Amino acid sequence: MVHQLLAEFMGTALMIIFGVGVHADTVLNDTKYHGSGHLFAITTWAFGISVSLFIFGNVTINPAMALTQVLLGNMTWIVFFFTAIVQVMGGVIGSLIVYIMYADSFKHSYGKIDNATIRNIFSTAPAIRNLPRNFFVEFFATFVFLTSILAISQYKTPGIVPIGVGLLVWAIGMGMGGPTGFAMNLARDMGPRIAHAVLPIKNKADSDWQYGILVPGIAPFIGAIAAALFAKYYLGI
Repeated sequence: MVHQLLAEFMGTALMIIFGVGVHADTVLNDTKYHGSGHLFAITTWAFGISVSLFIFGNVTINPAMALTQVLLGNMTWIVFFFTAIVQVMGGVIGSLIVYIMYADSFKHSYGKIDNATIRNIFSTAPAIRNLPRNFFVEFFATFVFLTSILAISQYKTPGIVPIGVGLLVWAIGMGMGGPTGFAMNLARDMGPRIAHAVLPIKNKADSDWQYGILVPGIAPFIGAIAAALFAKYYLGI
């Protein structure tokens, strides 16, 4: 269990280093790839998740997927509890590593880039704030995401899951990511949001815990329940 928890911690941290790192790279001043845009960012998220899965193997790196495994009888509630904690911790540590890497660019961006934009390097935010609709978007995207991963995992070809999940993240980011930034993962959003709250960032924007807890926090778990039910009663998993 300790080895598995370490894998979940490190896998989540590496995912966040790729993901938050690419947002820092595209948003902050005086980086090599400033202004590269969302295609650049979404592609990096997708490939980064594939790499994490290749390295750490049978990990969920997502509390919502862990809940799905509980509901399908593949994980106990106590293991789920500890898994979710280490995943959020991995999100915090991954974000701290990104901050250290891009510390000079952060300094060159203070007063020149909107504080909320700097916050959104770490955590997700809606394009248009409409909490019921934002909640639905995250719920539905997570439902599609987790259901698709369960279906992909039924194919036993070596390497198919990391590659398939990466392509899936790429497609969901392009097709469903516009309204909310497609967190689909409490650890992906909450860990970096906590890091933003504690880091020495000048004149930082409010952490927006209302949005963080409700939309990327709770909605993915509802999507996980729907995915588990669909997988069990329709897909027969």
